[in-house]
Amino acid sequence: MFATLTATRAGAQVPDGVPAGPLTLEQALALAEVRSESIGISREGLQRAEGERVRARSGLFPQLSASATYDRALASEFSGLFNNQTFGNGTDTSGFENLPFGRANTWRISLALSQNVYTGGRQQAQEAVAQAGRESAAQGVSTARAQLLFDATQAYYDLALSDRLVRIAEATRDQAGATLRQTQAGFDAGTQPEFEVIRARVTRDSQTPVVIRQRANREVALLRLKQLLDVPQDFDLQLADGLEDERLPPPAVFAAQVLPLEQSVPLDDPAVVSAAARTGIPVPDRTVVSEATATVRLREASLKLTEAQKNPSVAVNSTYSRLGYPSNLFPTFDRSNWSVGASVNLPVLTGGRQRGDEQVARAELEQARLQLRQTQELAALDSRSAWAELLAARATWEATAGTIQQATRAYEIADVRYRAGVSTQLELSDARLLLQQAEANRAQAARDLQVARARMALLPDLPIGATIPRVPQPQAPQTVPTPSRPQTAGQTITNAAQTGGFQGGGFQVGNR
Repeated sequence: MFATLTATRAGAQVPDGVPAGPLTLEQALALAEVRSESIGISREGLQRAEGERVRARSGLFPQLSASATYDRALASEFSGLFNNQTFGNGTDTSGFENLPFGRANTWRISLALSQNVYTGGRQQAQEAVAQAGRESAAQGVSTARAQLLFDATQAYYDLALSDRLVRIAEATRDQAGATLRQTQAGFDAGTQPEFEVIRARVTRDSQTPVVIRQRANREVALLRLKQLLDVPQDFDLQLADGLEDERLPPPAVFAAQVLPLEQSVPLDDPAVVSAAARTGIPVPDRTVVSEATATVRLREASLKLTEAQKNPSVAVNSTYSRLGYPSNLFPTFDRSNWSVGASVNLPVLTGGRQRGDEQVARAELEQARLQLRQTQELAALDSRSAWAELLAARATWEATAGTIQQATRAYEIADVRYRAGVSTQLELSDARLLLQQAEANRAQAARDLQVARARMALLPDLPIGATIPRVPQPQAPQTVPTPSRPQTAGQTITNAAQTGGFQGGGFQVGNR
């Protein structure tokens, strides 16, 4: 069944890259991944880490640079020092006229070569730091992708649920309106008292704020999904997947990971379900644990790099230059310089800086090891929690099967009894609220199950604590269903953006 959700302005053009027609979950996830800024940011971080690794490896290779300079001397202390001198009947030359001193034009072209011979462990440590950073960045891409797909899945089914709750609220209001018309006709015929007409009108009018609130929730959920898909806010977004399917198979994109797990546990045996929730599946390898492990390796390499700073380093270098001192502007390059040398660098006194750097590096390493141990424990807990949540969602979905049919039948009977004058309007209102609650619970259970399946499928790459916020269903006084506590538009949008869902929504039958 198609869940049609129309945006504020119909007839908007389909953006480039967006499939025409209602979007399936698979299409929505593919669209979100392609257009996501968060994934783009993480991928650029990976490129940066790759650049850091290349830069760290550059220390293994020779470094060659070339330079060219030109100098024009406007005044020199050597001017006239070696000019021709006149003695007696002739001119004597000093023999120093060709020296470079005091020349007006100087051209120089140089090549400089350097090569590290011994770095005291610095080079290897720098490469290890860069490699650990690259691994962490690659894992960050996987985490960002999984989080985006999970958020988009939640937003998709939150929108489907909000649309379903709107239709439930509208149907309940229509039923209350039909009761009001019937009661009004009875009052006009003299068979119903005025009190019954007032009660029917209050019941009908009390449902209107619920419809308004549900429509507002639907708009917020629609805006949230559009933001994740990066489509214009005026785009006519429609969903192809609803929550009315009585079989409710897992989404095709997650079916391969989830179906074997669900089929391995018989939900009709509570003891088996309880045991499976504790030890039913092995804890999968989590990306967050791999990231914490990479951080430990990075801290270990950083400590080695810090310790290597107190070791000597040896490098060889060579410089070759061609020079020219022409009398005019154009060079002749008739002279050259060539030197070969070596340099040794050994820190002797650092004023305590070396000791302080090592102390900081050791503390960071120990902190990373403790964080790794904590992450492993939390990842195991989070995995068991996700498995238990999937089983609970599946059991809840199974438990709601048939309740809508029974509640519908009860309402039909109550309506017939009321029309025949053998029951009260209070009984009919109670039956209507029970039907409304059953439909809302069924839709909520369907949404929770689909999102729990997505979480379980994406669990290896999800960060710890990726929860499934449940749409709250507030209590209603007596027999009149009421919406949740009013919020400002800004609060509603903020809550939806933080939880990936929306506020308000369901209905409860109050105690009388």
